Amino acid sequence: MNHYSGGRLLLTPVDRDGLVRAERLRALGLGERADTSFESFDAFADKVAEVTATPFSMVNFIDENRQFFAGLHTPAGNRRGTDLGAAAAGSGRSARYMARDHGYCPHVLVRRKALVLDDVCDYPRFAGNPVVDEIGIRSYLGAPLIDRTGIALGTVCAVDTVPRPWGRAGLATIKSLAQEIVVQIDRRGAPPR
Repeated sequence: MNHYSGGRLLLTPVDRDGLVRAERLRALGLGERADTSFESFDAFADKVAEVTATPFSMVNFIDENRQFFAGLHTPAGNRRGTDLGAAAAGSGRSARYMARDHGYCPHVLVRRKALVLDDVCDYPRFAGNPVVDEIGIRSYLGAPLIDRTGIALGTVCAVDTVPRPWGRAGLATIKSLAQEIVVQIDRRGAPPR
């Protein structure tokens, strides 16, 4: 899809799996915040931030309309997402929601591959994204969360406000972290024994 924002053309990938993903997220009880059931995702986002030494990290589930940060680490540590500025659409709950055309996670989701952007401004396709101006994001490291059914449910990502040379080590790290959190997600959907 093409969206216009602030006079700039933004390219958000077409997501053909949105409806199937949304059904799977609902079946797993993910995608909507229940105040206590997402503490493990917040703890995991803290771990991602620590391992990558970044100010922001997320465990992000994406339905057909928006992104939901089930796990969130921000510099202020308030977990409400208010540090995400105008890019997050709180809709009266919290600012853990963001439009699908903001950020880079929708690209990771559709590609089903990790994405490494040392400096988002080096890539015209990504430099015009609203998170650059609204939050000050300059680098991104993200990997898809593909569950045992083969559905890409969302992403795990680390972002920074300065360019970062992630390299192969960064790519290997985010892939490993994605595999680790997918194990937790798969446990949620496992049939009782």
